[in-house]
Amino acid sequence: MKTSKLLALLLALVVAFSLVACDPKTPVDTGSSSTGNEEFDLVYAEGTTLRMATGYNSAKTGIAFDADTAGEGITLANGKTYHTGDLKPTWETLEGLLKVNFEDKYQGNNASKEWAAWENRLEEVDMVSGTASALNEAGQQNKVVNIGAYLDHMPNFRKYLEENPIVRLSVTGNIQNGAIYFSPYFDGVNDIERMPLMRVDILQELLDGEGEYTSDVNRNLQAAVYTPYMPTEGTVAVESLNADGTATQPLTKDYSEYGNIVAKMNEALKAGTVTGVQAVNMLRDYIDATYNGYYGTTRSNLFAGYDACWDVDELVALLRCVVAVKNNVDGDPISGLYSRETANNQRQVDLFRFAGTLFGVRGLESRQDYLYVGTDGSLHDARQEVATYEAIEKMNALYQEGLIIMTGSGKSDTYLEKDAGFMSYDYNQTQTVMNATKLQEGEKYMAIMVPVAKWNDGTEKYMRFTESWRSVKTDGWAISKAGVEGNTDKLHAALALIDYAYSEAGQILMSYGPDEFIKTKADGSYETFNFNGKQMPVIADATYEELWAKASGNYTNYARYYLGSTLSFVKSQAFEYQCTHEVGKEGAAKISAAIGLGTIKHPELALASNPWYTSVPTVLPTTAVENTEVNGMTELLSSGKFSQSKGQYNVLLDMIENGYACTETPQFTSRDTAINTVVNTWNAKRYLEIKDGAWVRLQAYYKSINK
Repeated sequence: MKTSKLLALLLALVVAFSLVACDPKTPVDTGSSSTGNEEFDLVYAEGTTLRMATGYNSAKTGIAFDADTAGEGITLANGKTYHTGDLKPTWETLEGLLKVNFEDKYQGNNASKEWAAWENRLEEVDMVSGTASALNEAGQQNKVVNIGAYLDHMPNFRKYLEENPIVRLSVTGNIQNGAIYFSPYFDGVNDIERMPLMRVDILQELLDGEGEYTSDVNRNLQAAVYTPYMPTEGTVAVESLNADGTATQPLTKDYSEYGNIVAKMNEALKAGTVTGVQAVNMLRDYIDATYNGYYGTTRSNLFAGYDACWDVDELVALLRCVVAVKNNVDGDPISGLYSRETANNQRQVDLFRFAGTLFGVRGLESRQDYLYVGTDGSLHDARQEVATYEAIEKMNALYQEGLIIMTGSGKSDTYLEKDAGFMSYDYNQTQTVMNATKLQEGEKYMAIMVPVAKWNDGTEKYMRFTESWRSVKTDGWAISKAGVEGNTDKLHAALALIDYAYSEAGQILMSYGPDEFIKTKADGSYETFNFNGKQMPVIADATYEELWAKASGNYTNYARYYLGSTLSFVKSQAFEYQCTHEVGKEGAAKISAAIGLGTIKHPELALASNPWYTSVPTVLPTTAVENTEVNGMTELLSSGKFSQSKGQYNVLLDMIENGYACTETPQFTSRDTAINTVVNTWNAKRYLEIKDGAWVRLQAYYKSINK
């Protein structure tokens, strides 16, 4: 009896091995050996085709070359020539590594529109782009695959989630089963994102040196509308860096001798005219008195030094000076504060994001809608809070004084090229690269320190805080349930792609592109440099040259347009850092030092001991019923009154320009009517109840799986 059973077992094994030999499958080694899984078991047929409706936000940023980018054929730094429809190098390499075929189905849209294009045709694609919220909702409707069910077979992705708690919270779409409906995208992680950028050469011209300031351009300041945010008397103690950024030191704003600079300027304007030259000299005297001569004749360090200590009132005084004494190359007054594209809502919203940093308001640069975690551990919505409208009123006052540009079709490159703009709030690398392309010798556009404002993290205090902290972005890629249903090969291949992207090798490929674009040693290993405490590859000389020739030094555009990297998954900032202009590195180094020594505080990608410092998850696991209810709150949706997308409307921007006389929201006639409309008429109170309920459930779930 025992012998017959053994013979039957051996026969079964022979048959099994014969079947494997006749139907070869590809076991994918994703390079992970530290997770306890020695064998990777997402097995699929070699040559499996994945239909990819995936990309970033335009025809140029897909996995394959479009006609505009490829032209009659484009030769890259790897020596290969590519034509329209050819896979970009990153995806060409992935085909070989994963032994799959990629079929490009991307329609060339942003995530929201790409998902809309395929939502009712999901059987035609295997992977698809979408917003995180839309993909989570689709998961609840069983339209996309629950990736979380396969984490035991995805060691790299699982490890990444375990190391980053807020990431795990951000991608959990259903707390009943721990579902994950999309693979998250990181444009860098756990680092500052946007920062104040300033024409420091103009700053230095106005503030530095001995004696009185003089200028051939000397307009009168406009009538004062803006009133002080900072105190007008007493002292304010601020933790800052020392002059070389190696240690912290206390600095004191002492208003006893001079007073608040905005108050003094306003008093002078009330009494009569104030010229730009007079305003500059007032600001110089104020800095000398308020900081007891600390900055000496290098007063520009108040804004641009390691030991910077500036606040919004000092910035307003500076902007008043700039627009009164500086002209652009056409002889017209320079603009003070501008956004990258004045005709693009997606870029203009940086103005109210900056307002949050200037006036100590949480939620205006949130990872999800306008939500933040309060000191009470609950979610709060900036759109419902008095502080938000107070900050926007202050920005409107700046607009009325002519210190903010809101109209026209200007762009940052034009502003810089024509010396037409002084300051913005944006990404460091893509903007400071224009020091090489748009500015003249001696001109300097760089990041400056984050401002001092009054923040309430449980105790009201004057400190530096940035909400612009890199975490899960609002877009991602999902696996179409209808596309892969009944086809294990497609499902496993799609899961393997996601998992590989989160491996060490995958993260390099998704950031740098293939090895041909990376500098290597004689033994074939990478040349590396220290980036944030980790050795990262150095890009090849030919890559660097091509980056400038084809993308004017803009790493992100180069990677997306030509390499096909940084479209999703994890984008390391190490490549971008190498392409940052020296002026950009100079400013970023000061901010980095301040973050490292704790004088710039920020959200944490974890459940912080003080919940105020917890980064809000990018999406929350609301139920299907809750999603239906929220989708009925049309004014609050991403396409509604608070949209941050191109070609759409944002009432906060409307208010910066027009105050409460909003062009498209006549219900707003005052601060009270605005808040009442949002909270009650637009149902934001109920919206917050739903979101906070999901946040409570999500925390409970996370604690249950981490006992």
